[in-house]
Amino acid sequence: MDYFMRFVFKPNTSRLERLARTTLLTAALVSATGCATQQDPWLTGRWVDLTHSFSAATVYWPTSTPFRLEPVFVGTTAKGYHYEAYEFRAAEHGGTHLDAPNHFSDNAPAVDQIPLDRLIGPAVVIDVSSKAVENREYRASLDDLAAWEKDHGKIPEQAIVLVRTGYDRFWPDPARYLGTAERGEAAVAKLHFPGLDPDAARWLVEQRRVKAVGLDTASIDYGQSSHFETHRILSQKRIPIFENVARLGELPAAGAIVMALPMKIEGGSGAPLRIIAWVPEKDR
Repeated sequence: MDYFMRFVFKPNTSRLERLARTTLLTAALVSATGCATQQDPWLTGRWVDLTHSFSAATVYWPTSTPFRLEPVFVGTTAKGYHYEAYEFRAAEHGGTHLDAPNHFSDNAPAVDQIPLDRLIGPAVVIDVSSKAVENREYRASLDDLAAWEKDHGKIPEQAIVLVRTGYDRFWPDPARYLGTAERGEAAVAKLHFPGLDPDAARWLVEQRRVKAVGLDTASIDYGQSSHFETHRILSQKRIPIFENVARLGELPAAGAIVMALPMKIEGGSGAPLRIIAWVPEKDR
């Protein structure tokens, strides 16, 4: 219990952050024990899995090694019991995954060095899907952030900002999701999908001090980017990035709590990510 109290009431955390921590712990305990009651809205809600499954169909960058799952043994052993074991291989960056700050910033934290506090917190969902589906080059802008704040209030410090482009509807068709199904270096120039504008990224880290940023496309920079400015801005501020996130349309604009835990790869620049969200009943 002492550990939980220290987690919730960690010094220098905002009221919203403490509420997020309390909600997350409560949700976990409720799921484990089944002790929810209708009298407490923080004890009822649902988990949303924001992760695409990894398989041979998983979308990867055209130059990256795709996911492979190969059997070591599947069947009945000589002693008469069933046994299954597999080996997998894949690039760090593909499928639903995390970009660590060292991906685009020197001497920045690797995957295993990212504090857990950066990966758990209240979610803000910026929905630009109506614009992005019409324009594959769309970049979520300062105007989109201003529109969100006009409707929902100021983006709180230490929020996890998730940009919804709606492109998860095209998963796992690479031609529709990435703009091309071709592979290899030449295919990179044919990528067309939305991202986050560098000015918006800079504003989020400097003016709202967010803890992480993610979206439902293959890169936080739009497909035709060649300088990856948004990656660099976020990485230099040690902001983790979540890419190829799924089902953001099932989250409210505000009120959900996100937990995004990557495979803990020592020294890694990225890793497969299991990202989930808790949506309290009142926000359904």
